[in-house]
Amino acid sequence: MAEAEVVESGTQAQQLLFNRWDVSEVEIQDPSLARYVNLHTMIVPHSCGKLVGQQFNKSNMLIVERLINKLMQSGNNTGKKELAIRIVRESFEIINKKTKKNPVQVLVDAVANTGPREETVRLKYGGINVPKSVDTAPQRRVDIALRFITAGVLQASHKKKKTVSEALAEELIAAANGDTRSYAVSKKEERERIAKAAR
Repeated sequence: MAEAEVVESGTQAQQLLFNRWDVSEVEIQDPSLARYVNLHTMIVPHSCGKLVGQQFNKSNMLIVERLINKLMQSGNNTGKKELAIRIVRESFEIINKKTKKNPVQVLVDAVANTGPREETVRLKYGGINVPKSVDTAPQRRVDIALRFITAGVLQASHKKKKTVSEALAEELIAAANGDTRSYAVSKKEERERIAKAAR
């Protein structure tokens, strides 16, 4: 089980995710997502269901745990939280080797880059469905970004030689850089393009 470790450094206590990554040094570049990308309340990425039950309470869950939970929603990994935690831990190691950056920072940048800012809804006028462009709420942006990232990982690793950890690391790095070869970035741009046409 992944555990948090508190290391005394001078007067401040430094909290490390997976005993390696300092979450306190991560910066959220997009101010609209600052409330919905949680990095402060819990360091161990397993809340044991404490944050369910109230609407919008998922915003109080650590963003890494939300990624882990999204990975469990695919058919093969349903309910296997230990496996999902190991996948994320291994992918963070790969990200750190490739980019020399804090992998939690890469995850936050990837979420900011892959959440669509605009979507379409269907309005009914006299029995006819008309698409209408609307702004996406920040919490929905985070939800959709995590969904796109995990869908891209599943597509990249299913029946392939590439492991899930490698696929997740590559997807997060590409998404953090805004690379259009990333599945999540391409899906975000597709949604925004459809919304732009429906303005």
